[in-house]
Amino acid sequence: MKKNLLTYSIIGAMVLGMIVGFSIFKSEDPELISAYSGNIKLLATIFIRLVQMIIAPLVFCTLVVGIAKLGNVRTVSRIGGKAMIWFFSASLVSLLIGLVMVNFYEPGMGMNLSSEDAAGVADVTAKTKQFSLLNFVEHIVPKSVFEAMATNEILQLVVFSIFFGIALAGLGPTALPLINALEIVAHVVLKMVGYVMMTAPLGVFGAISAVIATRGLDILLTYAKYFGAFIAGILVLWMVLLFVGYLVIGKRLPELIRGLFGSMVIAFSTTSSEAVFPKLTEDLKKFGCNDRIVSFTLPLGYSFNLDGSMMYMTFASIFIAQVYGIELDLGTQLTMLLVLMLSSKGVAGVPRASLVVVAATCGMFGIPVEGIALILPIDHFCDMFRSATNVLGNGLATAAVSKWEGELQTVEEKVLI
Repeated sequence: MKKNLLTYSIIGAMVLGMIVGFSIFKSEDPELISAYSGNIKLLATIFIRLVQMIIAPLVFCTLVVGIAKLGNVRTVSRIGGKAMIWFFSASLVSLLIGLVMVNFYEPGMGMNLSSEDAAGVADVTAKTKQFSLLNFVEHIVPKSVFEAMATNEILQLVVFSIFFGIALAGLGPTALPLINALEIVAHVVLKMVGYVMMTAPLGVFGAISAVIATRGLDILLTYAKYFGAFIAGILVLWMVLLFVGYLVIGKRLPELIRGLFGSMVIAFSTTSSEAVFPKLTEDLKKFGCNDRIVSFTLPLGYSFNLDGSMMYMTFASIFIAQVYGIELDLGTQLTMLLVLMLSSKGVAGVPRASLVVVAATCGMFGIPVEGIALILPIDHFCDMFRSATNVLGNGLATAAVSKWEGELQTVEEKVLI
């Protein structure tokens, strides 16, 4: 009971947030709803900012130490290659599932939705103007490690940390004092994770309560066909991921899911898979994944392996085309899939990245970008499932790479340690 206290507290906060938020929504007082949602959302903002505060030092220290201990470029390349094979395969499958589900259910056909979020559209399109395939390299290669840390550009941090870790390993025994120092810093940051996670129930309460107070639950009925088709796609994606996970790690899969459950609940409640990065690191180590592989694979996964978001991108893009009655043949849809496969890797760290990529892709294929307004009202609820799926996908990927490397501890080995 004590071990799962945080998870129970988060679930309780989520239920309480829904009850309080709905009671505020039913008051039908616009001033009260606006004031309440604006203020209570601060709890979620504080929690997410606390997590973001420790992501950069955690990624840098754990990744550098992990690579330095791996010892050579060949080992790094081998593990990185296996991770990238999983990431791109999972991304392709996720995009295909979104493509198949939106064509099967056709949720946009004959739909006339009047609910629009003008401010949300302006926010997304403003970011879209800054995004193009040409700046893909800029999202990968940092011009300043300090800028990358300040803006939590995980992919740029990974690039710098890889170079730093390889250089450190190349120095041999001379580098041991610095490696040991960084390892101590990593342990300090992980200790901070425990303290930050104590505030998670408050963050969850604030996030859920604010959105229910503003939107209510009626929005789910308005978008029932769209939301139902999306959930069906997520379920199919989960079945595929869990099936492949079982093929790789076998009968320990239920144990892994139990270990990831708390992180998935936090991601679901706060609509932020980034918010659970530090906790997910600890969960995977407790499961028995090699700490060096976790430190190397997980940051890469947060840039290349967001399965839930990938599935949503094809689903949302073609849904908007359906609403506007734009026919896209199979060849065009597959081209769109490949564009999404590439362009999605260039927006790591961009807020509402999925919508930014959807808007950019719609513009490329002659689909009205304003169609984003049609999915914004329901996007928060979809984002809850996307975020939880992202956590599941990265947890499975890291466990799989550990297994392939022969570095996944068995239950007996964990007991002995």
